[in-house]
Amino acid sequence: MVAAPINRALDFVREAVSEASALWWGFFDWLALVEWRKLYVTWFLAFVFGISFNLTEPAVWFILLSFGVKVLAGGKRRAELTAREASDKANVATLERRLMEAKMATLQAQVEPHFLFNTLALIGQLIETDPKEAARVHAHLIEYLRSSLPQMRAGGGGTLGKQVELSRAYLAIMQARMKERLTVRFEVPDFLGSSPFPPMMLQTLIENSIKHGLEPKVAGGTITVRAHVEVATLHVDVCDDGIGIDVHADEGVGLANIRERLALLYGKDAELVIEMPPGGGACASIRLPYRMTEFD
Repeated sequence: MVAAPINRALDFVREAVSEASALWWGFFDWLALVEWRKLYVTWFLAFVFGISFNLTEPAVWFILLSFGVKVLAGGKRRAELTAREASDKANVATLERRLMEAKMATLQAQVEPHFLFNTLALIGQLIETDPKEAARVHAHLIEYLRSSLPQMRAGGGGTLGKQVELSRAYLAIMQARMKERLTVRFEVPDFLGSSPFPPMMLQTLIENSIKHGLEPKVAGGTITVRAHVEVATLHVDVCDDGIGIDVHADEGVGLANIRERLALLYGKDAELVIEMPPGGGACASIRLPYRMTEFD
C-alpha cells in the first residue's frame, strides 16, 4: 500500500527531471543559434518585465546566465548543431539518391524486355529474308547487352564513352528496324570518353527522340549525338529533324526521371534543356560539370 504512492512520486520526479532537461537543452540550443541582435531585444524585454513586476534580480540573473552560456559554450554548441544538420541532410540526400537509382532500375526493368522481344522478333524475321542482316543485328544485340548489363548491375557512376558505346549498339539495331528511314551521326570527341556521365541518360534521350520525333515521321530522319565542353560545362546533345515537340504534351516519365536524377546528383549545377531548332525537329541537351576522369 505504501509502495504505490512512493512509485507515483518517483515517476513524477523522473518526468519532472526529464522535462526540465528538455527545457534546458532547448534553451541552450536557442542561445547557441540566436543572433546577438535578437538576444539584446530579449534581454531588454526581460529587464522591463522584471522592473514592472518587481522581479529585477531574477531578470538580471537571466541576462547574466544567458550571456555567460552564449559566450562560453554557444559557439561549440552551434558547431555541433550545424554539423548534425549537415549530416542529416547528407543522409537524406543519400537516401533520395538511392531511391532515384532504384526507380531508374525499375523503369529499366520495364523497358528492357520490350526492346529485347522486339529485337528478337526482328532477328527471327530476318533469318528467313536476310540471314546476313540477321547476323549483324544479332551481333549488335550482343554488343548492346555487353555494354548495358554491367551498368544496370553496378548502379553507380559511368563515363560518356560507355554511354556512347551503348548508344551506338542500340541505334544500330534501330537502323535495322527502320532501314533507310533512320540516319545516325555521332560527333563525340575521343578525349571526352573518360568524362563521368550518369548511366542511361543518353539512352533515354535517344529513345525519346526516335519514339516522338522520327518514328511518327513517314520519311524518318537523322539523329545526331554530339558532345562538347563549354566554360567547364559538358554539353551532351541528342538532336533530330523529326516532327518536333508538342508544347502541349506532358514531358513524360523518361525526361522527368533525368531532371530528378540531375538535381540529386549535381543540384543546380546541372540541367536538361529541350529546344526546337529553327530548321525543325528537337534537341535535348544534358549539361553538367565537366571532369576529365571519374577521380578528378
